[in-house]
Amino acid sequence: MTNYALVGDVGGTNARLALCEVETGSISHTKTFLTSDYDSLEAVIRYYLGEQKSEVKDGCIAIASPITEDWVDMTNHEWAFSTRKMKTTMGFNHLEIINDFTAVSMAIPMLKTENVIQFGGSEPMKDKPIAIYGAGTGLGVSHLIHVDKRWISLPGEGGHIDFAATSNEENSILEVLRAEMGHVSAERVLSGAGLVNIYRAIVKTDKRVPENLKPKDVSERALAESCIDCRRALSLFCVMMGRFGGNLALNLGTFGGVYIAGGIVPRFLEFFKSSGFRAAFEDKGRFRDYVSRIPVYMVIHDQLGLLGAGAHLRQQLGSIL
Repeated sequence: MTNYALVGDVGGTNARLALCEVETGSISHTKTFLTSDYDSLEAVIRYYLGEQKSEVKDGCIAIASPITEDWVDMTNHEWAFSTRKMKTTMGFNHLEIINDFTAVSMAIPMLKTENVIQFGGSEPMKDKPIAIYGAGTGLGVSHLIHVDKRWISLPGEGGHIDFAATSNEENSILEVLRAEMGHVSAERVLSGAGLVNIYRAIVKTDKRVPENLKPKDVSERALAESCIDCRRALSLFCVMMGRFGGNLALNLGTFGGVYIAGGIVPRFLEFFKSSGFRAAFEDKGRFRDYVSRIPVYMVIHDQLGLLGAGAHLRQQLGSIL
């Protein structure tokens, strides 16, 4: 009989639940729920498992929230709970609650060739450190290292490091944003809101009044070539993504590769391919040759959080990924 575990990817709006085949990591029976329709995470899990015919005694849920102790208080939703208590009341043998970007990082070893698009560099070096980042609502960052036949995710808040300007144009952007918000983190330019921030700063630098645009407006106008300010913003965004990725590569010598996960970049993939991204990634002065060998991959798997939650749980249960 196939042994299944519960896996989940939960954000402020949606909760995606699925079954993971423990032996292979295969994900199936995926279903998405609106978090607003349920009083608690346990309630939606009970509903989902009630629909399944398989007995499930192990689970791993990835949540868009910092996970430090037993008590979990979601950042963008009102749900709060004790992991230990939920494990007991649900009758689980194992229940893991992990950060959503920890799950994303744990999915990387499970990816196949068709799940990624490579942007420069050579072949990845086996078992060397890996960096993962993704620009969406925020800027998620994680690293992955291989130790004693186990993959270990190193989560953090790398998206909140200082934004470092490296050109006169970027200096102008930084000056405008610093005047508005004080500290300017990388996330302030490398996220959905960041794309709007770049656009607004470009217009303000030219002593004009910016329109009240949403991230989708900026990218759509840029791609349609109907707004030069939006096109400059999107071009700068791609360059800044490259610089940030190159910094991650330097931090930990990520010769296992740098991965861009999900977020907003796939919405303008063709633009990204022809942008200054890779040149900016390698623009590290004396260390240009060092980073030029490191491959960058765009992940195009649509169930990354579920895949990673399954990988994390399977490894905890003794599997070698």
